[in-house]
Amino acid sequence: MPIDMSTSRPAASTRTAAPGRRTHDDAPDTAGHFVRLTTLPDGPERDALRDEVVTAWLPMAHRIAGRFRDRGEAVEDLRQVAALGLVKAVDRYEPDRGAFESYAVPTITGEIKRHFRDRMWALRVPRRVQDLRNKVRTARRELTENPGTPEPSVRDIAAHTGLTEDEVTAGLEALESYSTLSLDAELRAGDDAYSLADTLGGPDASFDVVVDRESARQGLRSLPERERAILYMRYFEDMTQSRIADRLGISQMHVSRLISRSCARVRREALGRRDEPGA
Repeated sequence: MPIDMSTSRPAASTRTAAPGRRTHDDAPDTAGHFVRLTTLPDGPERDALRDEVVTAWLPMAHRIAGRFRDRGEAVEDLRQVAALGLVKAVDRYEPDRGAFESYAVPTITGEIKRHFRDRMWALRVPRRVQDLRNKVRTARRELTENPGTPEPSVRDIAAHTGLTEDEVTAGLEALESYSTLSLDAELRAGDDAYSLADTLGGPDASFDVVVDRESARQGLRSLPERERAILYMRYFEDMTQSRIADRLGISQMHVSRLISRSCARVRREALGRRDEPGA
């Protein structure tokens, strides 16, 4: 059903308050319409009457949406969400359960809050933390009602709400969780400017070194003692092949062949173990 977003109010004759019930100016008397809705079968006549009821109550939905302005969502979008909540309230309302306004207000309000919870958070925040956020936001507003009142501390908010300081801190952090910054966002520290991406760490090559060492460990242990000694002198003591040859009494060419053969064997065994299932 297309929803007319105009804020024109129904004629005064349709806003007669039921005896003994306090109503707003935008609470029309549609009790007879709701009773008639329950008697009509599905069809064009019922749809037209339903649309008329929704239109009559639309100003109230807009008023409720206005309570949530300045929270990062466009007023027109909030009005659409409130109108959707109104349609749900009209469809689910049972006239014998009390005044429509008493049922519609929490239904519309719940629809708007659900919109904020499910659509407005850039990060998925647990419901418990969202509740903390709402309590903290309300407490901050209450504690700064008087002009000139300083911003309340975490301890002040905790004392006012009965929450722990850790819970207040979580709620304060959630206040900033509606939106996220781009990695290219510019940050400043004094006269220096840098992007958010510059503050993030990169891959640590040391992790690869650990993996390689563990992969090669068993292969090194299986080498003959002389070949292990040659590799140790070459790669840990940084000796040249000529010096190793002089120390062992063999030719430099033989040292070169032993190093190549030993490294190939260790590499082959390391890669073979990595390819094994469960390695």
